[in-house]
Amino acid sequence: MNSDNRYNRQIILPEIGEEGQQKLSKAKVLVIGAGGLGASILPYLASAGVGNIGIVDDDVVEISNLHRQVIYKTSAVGKSKAEEAKMMISALNPEIEVQAFSEKLSAENAILLFEKYDIIVDATDNISIKYLINDACLATNKPMVYGSIFRFQGQVSVFNYQNGPTYRCLYPDENSNALNCEDAGVIGISVGIIGMFQANEVLKMILGIGEVLNGKILVYNILNNEQQKYDFDKSDVQTISRETFEEKYNKAEVEEISFKSVLDEINRDGVLFLDVRNEDELPKISLKNQMQIPLMDLENQIEKLDKSQTIYIFCQSGIRSKSAVELLQKYQFKSIKSIAGGALAMKSLLKEEKILSKT
Repeated sequence: MNSDNRYNRQIILPEIGEEGQQKLSKAKVLVIGAGGLGASILPYLASAGVGNIGIVDDDVVEISNLHRQVIYKTSAVGKSKAEEAKMMISALNPEIEVQAFSEKLSAENAILLFEKYDIIVDATDNISIKYLINDACLATNKPMVYGSIFRFQGQVSVFNYQNGPTYRCLYPDENSNALNCEDAGVIGISVGIIGMFQANEVLKMILGIGEVLNGKILVYNILNNEQQKYDFDKSDVQTISRETFEEKYNKAEVEEISFKSVLDEINRDGVLFLDVRNEDELPKISLKNQMQIPLMDLENQIEKLDKSQTIYIFCQSGIRSKSAVELLQKYQFKSIKSIAGGALAMKSLLKEEKILSKT
């Protein structure tokens, strides 16, 4: 098949031409996350002729994904997202090279993965992973194309581009309690639009055209079609080398447990169930040996906790609770664990076990 026929509508653009198409074919882009944002980003990078695309995602397709992750068919439910995404974009453009990494991005694999690519795209909805991506990009000197969604609003920016500002310059608080899509809700159109904005930033960087969102954040609201761009400056955050990256992330993984495994510890002396959600979040959980301190207030109220207790921490779905565990570990709390699945899993099990809790 003649490549010129495939790409001729963009090659005739004077800003691209044959030279620009060659740049695209030689580019290597790693997309972290094959969910809603990734499902929008990947087809456009592949169809434009980005020569080498990597996909990192350890999740499988669920039926609830399909309303926004439009590259997957119903028959893909239960299958690896990374592998299914690879199959889809390879079928869309068999001329490009695609690698699927069906594994979770971690401190152990981030540096090795990032070294192989030119541009890193953050298509995740996990705050702690975004900080990891940022730090690994700094350690490997790679630009990070950022996207995030909160209900009907999305954000796009490019970090660490030509020594520009980083994610930590814009969001220095690593203990943020922002909700993910599962907690806050999302409509498929939102991730589609923001994902395409991200793909656009990738193509501009590769081609060397237009104005990259470097030191700027684009905020788009799909309900009123309003968008704003805000400037932000590079802060005095210390540059992260490979050595400091290893020092920062060379720590034990947060231990997770299932709520079912600790059901018999409800109401037990010496055990505390710590809710780090905001007070208005549902479902409500009410246990005798329970305390609620929102994650954003936890460090300031840490004196309320007893280091001699066993503390099981939960949030809405099991993401913020991990950040809470890491925070308490800094203060030498020893017996602390995160409850997998959070309040959503707990409420379901409490109903099954007919243990009373507030609705």
